[in-house]
Amino acid sequence: MLVCVRVSIVTPVCLAMSLKIFKEHAELFPIRDIPTVVTVFRRELDKKEPDLLLLSLVAGAIENTMTCVRPSIEVPVAVTAETTFDFDQVPLRLPDVELHIIEALYTKFYSVIKSSVDLLKFDEQDGHASRELVKRVSDVIWNTLTRSYYKDRAHLQSMYSYLTGSKLDCFGVAFAVVAACQILGYNDVHLALSEDHAWVVFGPDGSENAEVTWHGKGNEDKRGQKIKDSGPGHGSWLYVNGHPVICNRHMEVSALVSSINPSINQSSDALEVATLQKNLLWLLYDEGHLSKFPLALGNLGDLEELNATPGRPPCTALFEEAISAAQMYYNDMFVYPYTYQGGYFYRHNLIKDAFASWANASQVISKYSFSKDDEELYKEMMDIAYELIPYSLKEMTCGKSRSILNNPQCYAYVLLIYDGLCLWEEDGTTPVLHIKWAKHFINSISKFDDSVRTRLIILEPKDSENDSALKQNYHDKNMNNNIPMSKIVLNPIPCIEETKSELHPGIEALTAACSERILNREFLLQGGGEPFVGSSDSLPSPSTSPQSPIVETTLKDEEPETKIILKSKKMRSMKDLLVAKKLNTQAISLQMSAQSQGGKRHAPRDATEPVSRRSRRSNN
Repeated sequence: MLVCVRVSIVTPVCLAMSLKIFKEHAELFPIRDIPTVVTVFRRELDKKEPDLLLLSLVAGAIENTMTCVRPSIEVPVAVTAETTFDFDQVPLRLPDVELHIIEALYTKFYSVIKSSVDLLKFDEQDGHASRELVKRVSDVIWNTLTRSYYKDRAHLQSMYSYLTGSKLDCFGVAFAVVAACQILGYNDVHLALSEDHAWVVFGPDGSENAEVTWHGKGNEDKRGQKIKDSGPGHGSWLYVNGHPVICNRHMEVSALVSSINPSINQSSDALEVATLQKNLLWLLYDEGHLSKFPLALGNLGDLEELNATPGRPPCTALFEEAISAAQMYYNDMFVYPYTYQGGYFYRHNLIKDAFASWANASQVISKYSFSKDDEELYKEMMDIAYELIPYSLKEMTCGKSRSILNNPQCYAYVLLIYDGLCLWEEDGTTPVLHIKWAKHFINSISKFDDSVRTRLIILEPKDSENDSALKQNYHDKNMNNNIPMSKIVLNPIPCIEETKSELHPGIEALTAACSERILNREFLLQGGGEPFVGSSDSLPSPSTSPQSPIVETTLKDEEPETKIILKSKKMRSMKDLLVAKKLNTQAISLQMSAQSQGGKRHAPRDATEPVSRRSRRSNN
């Protein structure tokens, strides 16, 4: 059953405005199935200004009812990793979403905002919102919330959660501020999203920004302040180094849909909610509203992996599209598109491809400087380093000639993962790689065959004396990141090169034959006589050597040499240890866990800005 609420006294003007929007959709209520919800969203998306409040209420009512409050008429279908039934044969029945409930909640929010914000008190700026107005709206939202903090709690991002329970997460507060400004007629206020935070931009061409929500307990007093770390060059992952997703109104609908969480608990999802989310994301995809939204594309890829839609692009193509969008529009500053892809490869036992994706993710991380705000990213990479990589290597069979453990490229990927983490640590406010990281690093690289390390060549960067030149300059003066940049086509790992053996063919043939016969001492010392004892055969020629089973096996079993460029000071200092036939684990552990503080690679922070202590994750 949907929750009924008491509504504040509403003025006739408020009532008329709320009734207008519902007359357009009245015949669709009560909403009982997914196609009807899609129709509501499609009608709103056809407008220049989709109604964020209405769409969030409809989506939130279904999500909260199917995941938090069990409907009395039917229990939602739970989806787990062990689910084997045919998804297409499962009847998907939504709880009735009644018109009067949605209308009452809509009118309640409309009344609260209109009665709490006196526009006459704020200076008019050519129709654009002022910082004082944005702060006032965020204060109204904040002061009507419960005083509890909900860390990692699901289903708190919608306006339905706010108006029925006075609870919102970080993303929910920012979305509510934008929805409130839309009601007030300020259509220049839009969402700005990173991978773990949300704020707003406003003013002409979105030239101003402001904090409106929190990111960790104790930081709520920053509402209305300009974000000093949001510009390029500050090395802040929380603000994606000045390259956030700047939403227009239709992309805010995409953010709303992407934030839907179908989970019932840690092991199961509500199939109805997941299917609804997937259908809405495809609607947005078809209309072009996901093309600049990497995280939404990644969410859609995950949903397609669970249940592929006939006639639609496969999930692998969606993961690639998410990566391409991050590279094209956001200077390749997003980490999660690569971890989405890496997770897919890992679940499908494509371990080499998973390592490559994680190495790419680590190379993106290396562009940032670690701070306590990066808790969620730290946990993501810790899960990869502590669990996924060791488990993958443990499961590999050493007997296979071309297995992961005999592949120098896979060894190089592992080194690049840790190289990016070491660069992340350099100039950060807090060390990253402590003794436990070193233990897992040693455990991972020791699983590889000795010959793999000898076939790896670690090169020095061209400008190794100038550490500031080790990283590309990702500064971009343009704060509107929806303007396409020139597309960068990246190989899976750009700093790995393969080289075939450059030995003389005669030496290769001689080496191959050594496994069967004994070399003649006179031939080695003086160059005369036959090469092998007790044989009149001459040295095998290159033209006949491929016919030899020994040479053929050698060519099959050996991977070509792999070249790799390590950029971090820690990894460069260990390069001789990492290619040694026998690992000196004690020396590697000491150097890996040593505190790394190098020269500044990013723009300096404002000395007047206090060190941030935010640690709470948002549900962006």
